[in-house]
Amino acid sequence: MISRISYLRVFFATLLLALAGAVLLPWEVELQSRAKNAGFRSISLNLDLREQIGQSGFLAALSGFRSPLAALLWIQAHIAWEKTEWGRMAALFDTVTTLQPHTLFYWDVAAWHMAWNASLSALQDKKQQSEALRERSARQYIALGRHILERGIRNNPNSYELYAALGRLAQFKEEDHAAAASAYAKAASFSDAPDYIRRAAAYELAKVPGREREAYDKLVELYQKGQAKVAPSLLFYIRQLEDKLQIPADQRMKPITTKSPPPMFGFPK
Repeated sequence: MISRISYLRVFFATLLLALAGAVLLPWEVELQSRAKNAGFRSISLNLDLREQIGQSGFLAALSGFRSPLAALLWIQAHIAWEKTEWGRMAALFDTVTTLQPHTLFYWDVAAWHMAWNASLSALQDKKQQSEALRERSARQYIALGRHILERGIRNNPNSYELYAALGRLAQFKEEDHAAAASAYAKAASFSDAPDYIRRAAAYELAKVPGREREAYDKLVELYQKGQAKVAPSLLFYIRQLEDKLQIPADQRMKPITTKSPPPMFGFPK
């Protein structure tokens, strides 16, 4: 009798599980379909994310509350910035951008905080006596900023903003003019990119050894399109390259008296 009762319990338990699965399966399929259509399935939903935001947060993300959850975590990241808790801030930024991979603002500001604020803090860290270690730490934060932007670009390949941000990082923080010119040029290839990005691409190219002629042609093209009316710096770089390339006087643009380039757009070092 006991074995028969046990058998019946197992049978009914199995039956209930089967019925529950039949009821929940369409809901799960629908949930996955909505997440995929929203672009959420293009990113990694794994145990790392679950550990960062907890089980309730993970379920909230799956249930369509990614935007408010990301906003709350962004506020926490801002608080971490005020406390100079760079490691915690970086982890929160990673979670926020994972939850909202198509929000350009999150990628851009997260990269700026790491490459500018965190790197500068590392250089000024009085607790670290070794200058070499301070500089290495700063470079690591800058590299993290680049990594954030590159991830953002992979998630948003059809927008100029993050390419432009990558150009600023390469220009001001890495001082890699070739990389900056390439990023700005990619940003400038989008029809909605502002003109100053096109100028920045040419300016950075002018600083790359061996590519002066290419840069000069681009600068002249911008000049002929009337860009000099809004950017006196364009005239400065043209004149500079005319001297470097030894272009004959009768082939040069009109006389230029600008002796130094005015301040450019972008972040300071």
